Amino acid sequence: MKKILVPFDFSKTAVNAFRFAVDVALQSKGTIYLLHVIELPVINDPVIMPVMTFEQDFLKTLRDKAVAQFDKVIAKYATGVKVSKNVEFGSPARTINDFANKQGVDLIVMGSHGASGLREIFIGSNAEKVVRNSSIPVLIFKNYFKGAIKNIVFPNTLDLEKMQDFTMKVKALQAFFKAKVHIVYINTPTNFTSDTVTLARLKAFAKQFMFKDFTLNIFNHQYEEEGILEFAKSIDADLIAVGTHGRKGISHLINGSLAENIVNHSKSAIWTYNLTLETAPV
Repeated sequence: MKKILVPFDFSKTAVNAFRFAVDVALQSKGTIYLLHVIELPVINDPVIMPVMTFEQDFLKTLRDKAVAQFDKVIAKYATGVKVSKNVEFGSPARTINDFANKQGVDLIVMGSHGASGLREIFIGSNAEKVVRNSSIPVLIFKNYFKGAIKNIVFPNTLDLEKMQDFTMKVKALQAFFKAKVHIVYINTPTNFTSDTVTLARLKAFAKQFMFKDFTLNIFNHQYEEEGILEFAKSIDADLIAVGTHGRKGISHLINGSLAENIVNHSKSAIWTYNLTLETAPV
């Protein structure tokens, strides 16, 4: 976690994410890239476009104002940490992912206000959109997290073919934070197996990947997402590590995304990893 990107809109949740990123950077001796994205209206009218050319001074003013606000936040929270200040213009989610790939960051840490109702179905939060499209792990915060991450929930489908690289990433996350991992299988009516069979599979999984400092858990619930959230709450988890398939378009609208739903609804911090990378070189 040497290069940490923090998308920053100067909200309370963004400050919460930045403060946590500072703690990570101090531990890893890394660099934080603060990124403020200014979304401009899309103008397709050729008559109006020439008028926009004189707006360069206005854009510079916006950039300078953001940098000045960066300076205040850095002075307050980031003593002793290397911070790069960046301002870009464009669509927030796309710009964040493009910037992350260009800079070769190891982790994106961002705040989220969440989304609900029709907004969640048709629009979603910026954090949700970043999670959906990012090839880089994303760590999402809503509240200020003070202290060390001690308990990580690792929901597991026991689909070893799709979980190998993801599992190794979770182990690396555990090692970095020196945390306990709570491996949990959510038993639902539509995907039910007996506890005896499931526990045997969980033990085999933990042995295969040589987990240390962990617990094995079976949690029964009607729905997987709610089961994960309730289990995390029951053990007072600091972080939930989940995979996403990065569904887009009609597939996303119909099938949704477990990871994105958890991002919107969880009060715990969420770490996500794109499972579609399992079949590609990392």
